[in-house]
Amino acid sequence: MADPSPNLILYPVFAMFFLVAFVLVRMARLRVGAVQSGEMNARFYRTYDEGEEPKELRVVTRHFINLFEMPLLFYVGIILVYITHQVNYWLVFCAWAYVGMRYLHSYVHLGANDVLTRFRVYFAGNFVLLVLWLSLLVQLLRSG
Repeated sequence: MADPSPNLILYPVFAMFFLVAFVLVRMARLRVGAVQSGEMNARFYRTYDEGEEPKELRVVTRHFINLFEMPLLFYVGIILVYITHQVNYWLVFCAWAYVGMRYLHSYVHLGANDVLTRFRVYFAGNFVLLVLWLSLLVQLLRSG
């Protein structure tokens, strides 16, 4: 089987971007709605220490922040795969599997927010990320 187009490894990055954009829009709508309804005072957002966000807002804000924590390692890994010319179907699969786990994590966290399910999905996604990184390392060591 021939190696895939190197660009195939980049499409999962776009999928992650769309997830982040979706969560950002949801957070913005909730924040604007809370301020407009009087549930939140806009001054809170100056320093984030004047009062407290409602629970639903706090969850989406925390989730948005989370999308810039471990996924950073995903982005770096994908860039390394791409620039070192190590793209193969296995790494493309790992990238999509990680993105799938992040979408599922978002669905659980922003939906029912069952902590055990959320943890399991989060752990599975990070395990896939570990496999991606280890696979890249092995390929680089093999290629010299």
